[in-house]
Amino acid sequence: MSVVSTGRGHLIPWAVAAAVVVVLPFVFSSGSAITMMSLMGFGILFALSYNMLLGQTGMLSFGHAVYYGLGGFMTAHALNVIAAGKWPIPLPVVPLVGGLAGLFFAFIFGWVSTKRAGTAFSMISLGIGELVAACSLILRGFFGGEGGVSTSRTSTLRLFDISFGPQVQVYYLIAAWCLLCTAAMYAFTRTPLGRMCNAVRDNPERAEFVGYSTQVVRFIVFCVSGFFAGVAGGLAAIHYEIVTASVVGAVPSGFVLLMTYIGGIAFFIGPIIGAVLMTALQISLSDYTGAWQLYVGLMFVVMVMYAPWGLAGLLLMHQPLVAGGTMGRVLPAYAKVAVPSLMLAAGVVLLIETSHHLLVKAAEGPAMRMFGIDYAANSAGVWVAIPVLIVLGGLGLKRLAPGASAAFHAASLEARSRRPA
Repeated sequence: MSVVSTGRGHLIPWAVAAAVVVVLPFVFSSGSAITMMSLMGFGILFALSYNMLLGQTGMLSFGHAVYYGLGGFMTAHALNVIAAGKWPIPLPVVPLVGGLAGLFFAFIFGWVSTKRAGTAFSMISLGIGELVAACSLILRGFFGGEGGVSTSRTSTLRLFDISFGPQVQVYYLIAAWCLLCTAAMYAFTRTPLGRMCNAVRDNPERAEFVGYSTQVVRFIVFCVSGFFAGVAGGLAAIHYEIVTASVVGAVPSGFVLLMTYIGGIAFFIGPIIGAVLMTALQISLSDYTGAWQLYVGLMFVVMVMYAPWGLAGLLLMHQPLVAGGTMGRVLPAYAKVAVPSLMLAAGVVLLIETSHHLLVKAAEGPAMRMFGIDYAANSAGVWVAIPVLIVLGGLGLKRLAPGASAAFHAASLEARSRRPA
């Protein structure tokens, strides 16, 4: 199985990405920033591994966290064995334990679940996820019960006197594995098997007709996806130095779906964008509001309804305009749409935050602050302003959005006409 030749020019983005991950800790040197970038690293791997199923092969899984979590548990146990002096293994190699564990369990569960496609596969994956989540509370010897399995990443064999105690050293370990696995997953999409995954997704009947077993294709991709999910789980175990039963539950399986879909399942870069954005939102929004999960849910609903190709699709659809020099034609229309959009967003945020304050933080009193303005959550003026902002913003957006769409199509046609024949 040979990788399709893409020329040396395609190595440039990878070189740029490698340079960026090396430089980032010097630009964002605070401990919280380095921790966030580490979380983004294995979040990217987790999302990309999931998109091998959903975006590339059309397999909607509700239990992908099983392979992420089991990879994390196996990595934690391996670190404890290494710490006991039984295995002289350096830490940079340990994530392979998580990858092999993810591959092993994906082989077992995938042999059953990939015999069906579509809704049946989704329900089987959900059932397997719930089965493993239930076992995590029963098999305490392996899962560690409610306390999970604790470990230490500094007790492994040291290379070049690197202890991996400082967070920046862990960041570079995660970044190296992230780049390596991302390149491997991209290379997989360029292979004949990767192309056949797209055929199984788009037209399984025709794939069967030309002589390919769709079940075998789904099974192989499922195993490969489980391997990379296990690597992501192993990196998470190294980062946190503890693995709990929550990592195999429905919450991380749902969160990786949100990351992948919001980023864009149709593009390789989509899950990367989604993982970076969702990790940043999870950490940043949770510091400002207790209703941050509601915002994530609203974002997901909006993306499904109005931008099914995700953020990557929204960005890449403007690439021909930039190349054709017609991007300036749509900016005035976008500026007009931005005004009612901001009004609508401000109204929704005020509604959520004011309601949350009254319902959850009533003991703190009605006084609160939003957008730099102090006001009382129970004042009549606020509850008059909220529907006014939402209605005016919604009506303005409904009126101006067709103009922005028309400007985009006109700019696209002009950019197409400027292409050399």
